[in-house]
Amino acid sequence: MKIYMIGLGKMGLNLAMNMKRNHYQITGFDISSKALSNANNKGINTISDLKLIATDKKAKVIWVMLPPGEITNDTLKKLESILFKDDIVIDGGNSDYHDSIKRADEFKQKGIPFLDIGTSGGTYGALHGANFMVGGSESAYKKIAPLLKSISATNGLLYCGKSGSGHYLKIIHNAILHSELEVLGEGFSLLHASPFNYNLEEVASAWNKSAVIRGWLMKLMSEIFKNDAKLSDVNTTIHSSSAAIEAMKSAFDLNVPVPMFGVTLTMRQRTQTTDTYSARVINSLRKEIGGYNEKK
Repeated sequence: MKIYMIGLGKMGLNLAMNMKRNHYQITGFDISSKALSNANNKGINTISDLKLIATDKKAKVIWVMLPPGEITNDTLKKLESILFKDDIVIDGGNSDYHDSIKRADEFKQKGIPFLDIGTSGGTYGALHGANFMVGGSESAYKKIAPLLKSISATNGLLYCGKSGSGHYLKIIHNAILHSELEVLGEGFSLLHASPFNYNLEEVASAWNKSAVIRGWLMKLMSEIFKNDAKLSDVNTTIHSSSAAIEAMKSAFDLNVPVPMFGVTLTMRQRTQTTDTYSARVINSLRKEIGGYNEKK
């Protein structure tokens, strides 16, 4: 089954390369000529017009990996008119799960199954093995499960159930991540300001080897301090998290208290006017994960 990757940014291109490495026939599309050229240089076949997909009448998978919101919704709307029954459409970005439920109903009316897939693991995971949280058509999921297994990390694939469940799970995942980043930022900020001359690279490295709080983020923290002990190559502004906002909206609807999500959002808003070491820690980690690329 042929796969089309719509969106060849950091995540889309790495996923396409992962698929190619696992011997899948993959074709990419992007509105950016630079992105198309970059993909071609990495051995990915591309098309320069989305409508060219309509000339491929065989059953295929169309994987949309674009920023959430208007651009993703507009692209999915365009795909509705050029795809065929039994093609499979995937939204692998961070879309609002309400939108995913609507899109699934619209595609279903045309006989086209739709899957909402929350994707975690950052750019490294996209290339070497990601975590996928899949919602939507179970029959479509079973058809592409071999593909997903081949490009996911060991035990990194989860079918979540009905439409919207994959993207909802990713929202909560991201809200948890933002809170973990906030905690790490606060902790290392306090160590940085303390009266003791800690080598923060050594602290992070030691904690990651055997402490209760060891983990991938701590490993990244150690590598970050090794490369730039002053964390000088980051902006100290952290934009508000849409995931935290959506998680809090859901929490109000479900009457579930989530105070840490609220604190994290408030602290991000604080960075709009205040330069903090904590923000440097957080944005340094976001750079490594793949969600930030601004220079100071």
